[in-house]
Formats: sequence, structure tokens, C-alpha cells
Amino acid sequence: MNVVQSVDSVALLPAYLAAGTAVLVLLTDLLLARPRATIVVAALGALGTAVGAALVGAAGERRTFCVGADCSWIFGGRAALVGAVVALLTLGVLGLSAPALRAGRSPVGEYCFLLACSMTGGVVLGAAGDLITLIVALETLTLPLYVLVGLRRGSLASAEAAVTFFVVSVVATTLTLLGAALLYAVTGGLHLDRLGALLAERPELRDLPLTTAAVAVLLVGLAFKVAAVPFHAWAPATYDGAPLPVAAYLSTASKLGGLVALLAVVQRALPPDQTGPVLALLAVLTMTVGNLVALRQRRTVRLLAWSSVAQAGYILAPLGALALAAGRTDEARSAAYAAAMAYAVFFVVLELAAFAAVTALRPAGADGGTLDDLRGAARRHPWRAAALGLALVGLAGLPPGLAGLFAKVTVVRALLDGGAAWLALVVALNAVIGLAYYLRVTAALWAPATTTPGPAAAQAGGGAAAVPVVGVVAVVLAVATVAAVVLGVAPQLVLDLARH
Repeated sequence: MNVVQSVDSVALLPAYLAAGTAVLVLLTDLLLARPRATIVVAALGALGTAVGAALVGAAGERRTFCVGADCSWIFGGRAALVGAVVALLTLGVLGLSAPALRAGRSPVGEYCFLLACSMTGGVVLGAAGDLITLIVALETLTLPLYVLVGLRRGSLASAEAAVTFFVVSVVATTLTLLGAALLYAVTGGLHLDRLGALLAERPELRDLPLTTAAVAVLLVGLAFKVAAVPFHAWAPATYDGAPLPVAAYLSTASKLGGLVALLAVVQRALPPDQTGPVLALLAVLTMTVGNLVALRQRRTVRLLAWSSVAQAGYILAPLGALALAAGRTDEARSAAYAAAMAYAVFFVVLELAAFAAVTALRPAGADGGTLDDLRGAARRHPWRAAALGLALVGLAGLPPGLAGLFAKVTVVRALLDGGAAWLALVVALNAVIGLAYYLRVTAALWAPATTTPGPAAAQAGGGAAAVPVVGVVAVVLAVATVAAVVLGVAPQLVLDLARH
């Protein structure tokens, strides 16, 4: 047997670009020691990675690191979509971080290097063809975030958030690795497609208690990564303690990575009749608990964190249709997977726009503050407040936030096609609950302020002290808002990419 493998470097080009960005950032910081040059190199690298992923994906599916028909690297349309989105999210977060980095609140070289390393994990994750590559990529995406969350100098809340995130992630990784080991013990394989074929062709393997345990443990480990209830408690505290740009990355790129990993194992490796009921239960709990707890939040980032938990429930909902026989036909499964992936893309764009707007309305380096700090913001900064309002309305699924509206319609349609009308009803009821806090925050932006802002309050609202450092953040906010509008006008483009 020939064990020498040919390597398709074109298929690996997006990973090369992402990893090369991390190396160049490190060398730039070491040799030039100029913060602005380091940030520019990181931004150009992220942009180049996004373009490279799109170009390679447009040329059709490419495979490498193959043994027979089993490949560890499969770069197609969906991998290109994930790679490009993660790279663009990294670019956006770099823009949101620029004011705080220029103010010296975090070391520029280390910050940009860790962000580029995390981007590399996200790019590799979309193309992973086996469990080992998948888990290593997911940890490469997550590991730098432990440090980024606690990198803010002199912040006890940031350090506590980093420790919380680290402890929970270690538990999640342990469970994920245990699930992968048990699956290997049952099947003798690690490639996702081979696992799926073996479990489909040999029903006696599915009936083994060890297989059931492996599926359950693997799903629980990945559920931690997406902050699905009841494995969600780390998310609000971590988001609120992290710097605003890092919280934005956690809520977008990190969550997208967890969802991509979960979708990969559910779609290609695990038996749908076993995963369907678990995912349906997780979806109901996640969206319901997330929305109900968000109603009581008074801190802006905590509200966005609980909203993010609820949105994860909507993303998992189409996969819950696998619990029914009607949801396990080829057409229904394809629609469910595409709906989950498309909703995730719509969500991360709207979530980035929301965090960018909050960052633009706060002074450089400040936390998200309370909802009272946003009261009357539209009178002081109408365009920034309008962008935040559009993002919140989009997350709620109301026009003119068409991206969020189409995302929810896509989920409901996939559930109805899969015969899960009861789950579609739960999604609709939770969408109504979500309106209460999304519209409350949106209305507060145009409400009169309760008191006349003093110097500190004026700065928190984005007064004169914040003007010199808000330019890059304003650009990110404008681009994210335009992207949300464009996706809302042409949602079929994302759906078509998600199907392939």
C-alpha cells in the first residue's frame, strides 16, 4: 500500500494565507515595533484570506490528505463560505479594536497575532474531513480567545471572564475528545463520511450502548461550544467581562465555528435518528431560556449574550426535524442543513453590526455599559443609533431588517418541510418573546434621556472625547450594516452556498 500522499496546495491556500498572516504579524511586531504597521498587516492578511477562500471555493470542490476515498481536507462551497465569513469577521473585529489598541490598553502585537491564529482555526474548521482535524481546528479557533478575553490590562472582570471561559472550554474539549474516542472504538474510523457510511450500513453498531454514549458525549461537548442550554452559563459572564471587540468575536466567529463543527458531525457522521431528538430538545431549551432571561437584563452586553443564546436555539431548530421520519428524507435533511447554515451567516452579520454600533456609542476601551446609557442615543448620534436599531430589528426578524426576517422564514419552512410543525410553532412563539426586549432597546434609543448627561456620561454616549477614535469603528459599522442590508435583499445567495 502506498502511504505517500499528494498534497493539493491550492486547496490549502486559504489555510496558508491565514497561518501566514499570524507569522507576518509576529515578525512585523518584532522587527518594526510599530503598532500601526502590525494592525495593517493583520487587516491585509484577513482580507487576503477572505479573497483566497472565495476564489478557491469558486473553482469547485478540492480534496487533499486522502487515503482512498477518505479525505481529511475537503474545500468546497460551504468551506469557502465559512472561511470567507470568519476572515471578514476577523477584519471587522480588528477595526473595532483599533481605538483601544491605539490607546495602549492591550499589547498590539500579541492581540493581532492571537486573533490571526484564531482565524486560522476557523478557516481550517470549514474544510475538516475527519474528527481529529475538526477538533484541532476548533481548539485552534478557541485557545487564543482565552488570552484575548483576559488581555485587557488592569481589569479584574476580564481576568475572571478568561478563567471562566478556560475552565468550561477544557471540560467541553474533554467531552468532545471522549466522544470521538468512543466512536473510533466502535467503528475503527475517524473520517466523517466513513463514520456516517459505517453507521448507516451496519444497524447493529447503532444499537450498541457504546455508540449511544459516544453520540451523546460528542453532542454535549459541541453544545458547550455553541452555548446551548443547559451548557450555556459561561457565555453571559464571559461576554460581559471581555473587551467589547473580543465579545463581538466570541458572539460571531467563535459561535459560528462551534455551529459548523456541530453541523459537520450531525450531517456527515452521526445517525440522524439518534441526534434528532437531542437537537430538538436542545433547540427548544436554548431559544426559550435565552429569550426569557434576556427580558430581565439591564446590561447591554449581557442582553446581547442572552440574545445570542436564543439565536443559537433558532439555528439548532432545523436539525431538530431529524427527530421525525419526515425530516430524515434526503430533501428534508438538505433543507434543514442549509437553513441552519444560512441562519448562522445571517446572524453573525447582524450580531457584528450590533456590537459595532454599541462600540461606536461607547468611549474607546469602555465596556458595554447599561441600557440606560443608550437611552436617547439617537438624539446625540442618529446614524450610529439607527444602525443599532436596524441590527436589533433584524435579530428580532422584523422588516426593515430583512436578513433576520428571511432567516426565520427559512428555519420555519425547513421545519414544516420536515414535518416538525410543533417545533416551528415553538420558534414562532419565541420570536414573539424576543420582540419584547429587542423593541424595548430600540425604543430606548429614541427616548428622551432621564437626566442631563455630565462630562462622564457625555463621553460614555460618544461625546467629544470619543470623536477622534471612532473613525475606524464607524467604517466597520457602516460595512456591517450594508452587508446586512445586502444579504436581506439577496438571501438566496447565502442559501445556495449553504446547500453546497
